[in-house]
Amino acid sequence: MTHTASPTARIALVGDRSPDVVSHTRIPLLLDALADRDRLVLDAYWIPSEDAAAEDAVRGFDAVWVLPGSPYRSEEGVLAAIRTAREDGVPFLGTCGGFQHTLLEYARHVCGLTRVAHAENDPGAEDFLIEPLACSLVGHEAAVVIEPGSLAQSVIGAERTVERYFCAYGPSRHLDTLRAHGLRFSGHDEDGHVRVAELPGHPFFLATLFQPELYGDGSRPHPVVRALARAAVAHARGEVPQPV
Repeated sequence: MTHTASPTARIALVGDRSPDVVSHTRIPLLLDALADRDRLVLDAYWIPSEDAAAEDAVRGFDAVWVLPGSPYRSEEGVLAAIRTAREDGVPFLGTCGGFQHTLLEYARHVCGLTRVAHAENDPGAEDFLIEPLACSLVGHEAAVVIEPGSLAQSVIGAERTVERYFCAYGPSRHLDTLRAHGLRFSGHDEDGHVRVAELPGHPFFLATLFQPELYGDGSRPHPVVRALARAAVAHARGEVPQPV
């Protein structure tokens, strides 16, 4: 039997790259591990948040990953990249700050909540979608309960997982409105606070408040990262991505 090699998929890494952000320093390790262990080859391009505001900044890529590192230098650029991936059906992952901005983009552009804000970006705003957490998760590990039948459950392969965080902000208000407009909250902490979001009907659209980049020592990519890579390769082939 002849095996066809997987194509190289182009992935846009959106964020303000810094050697001081641990998740950023993990990316080369994760890319190498995906290629060596899973034969999933990703050609990665970093796109600073200011550059992501350009109309075609992430068009032509097989996946978009909005990485941690908020506050971003350009909120507008990050939201533009998320919107392009959402509207164009491009496989998408948002982690930590990427999760927070995924909800912000959806609230503003799908739900019509044009005045909602992120407290870290705009502390003087009157209507926060993303607020300071009652208990900061910076440097913490915590359990996440995953909804059965969700994309997150099919990717992670379990209905409970323990994940690493590095954030002090999370969603609180307007969640019912986001749900009513089609966004699914498929992972919660043990107190019921939202930790994972996804978009049914999209080929692959997932966002996590936790940081899968920090899983293990980087030599074995987290299932969420591996699933994004698979979706990107499927997109490069012209196929509908499969989560597992």
